[in-house]
Amino acid sequence: MPDVPKSGEDIDYAERIASNADVLSNAWEQALEEMELMAEQRREEGWEAVTVMAANTAPRNRRAGDDDDNRFGLVYVVPSNMGEDFSEAFEGKQFPKYEVYRREMNGNVFLVAEYIDPDTETVIFIASQYELRHAAGMVHDAEEEGEFYTYVQTLPGDILGVFKHDSHEKFVPHAERIDDWSPSAPGPGEVEKN
Repeated sequence: MPDVPKSGEDIDYAERIASNADVLSNAWEQALEEMELMAEQRREEGWEAVTVMAANTAPRNRRAGDDDDNRFGLVYVVPSNMGEDFSEAFEGKQFPKYEVYRREMNGNVFLVAEYIDPDTETVIFIASQYELRHAAGMVHDAEEEGEFYTYVQTLPGDILGVFKHDSHEKFVPHAERIDDWSPSAPGPGEVEKN
């Protein structure tokens, strides 16, 4: 006997995802294209530019991990071949500056984060996507601590690099309303540079 959804919300959510599959796929492709264009522009300016596509991105809060693991922030899970490129570019650099380009569509956040080390003229771009409905705990942890982190790790969980930020606001649209967020609320759909 098939499983029966426990509420109408489960059906609504599944229908919404199915009806928006093409829209979300196109938004992801557009984020990747924009990342490559920005990286090419940096290369033309003489910078070393590395692009990384996160295979998975997860908002993480402190309650999601082991008792000894107090990490919170966005976790980018990268394929091993891109992990090598990331590690080579990241090694020994500071990346004190960053920009975040984002688009929200139907509860999905598409990001291109640009991590910048002006001293070595190195930039790392990471394209990622996550569901806003999973971000509340992460936002609360960031607000409580007054800082925010992004982690780059492999699928087995090896951390390749960590970036510390003074705020989560560039990474999370409408963070001030995160507790009231609803999957039926439409997103603006345009790119925001934060």
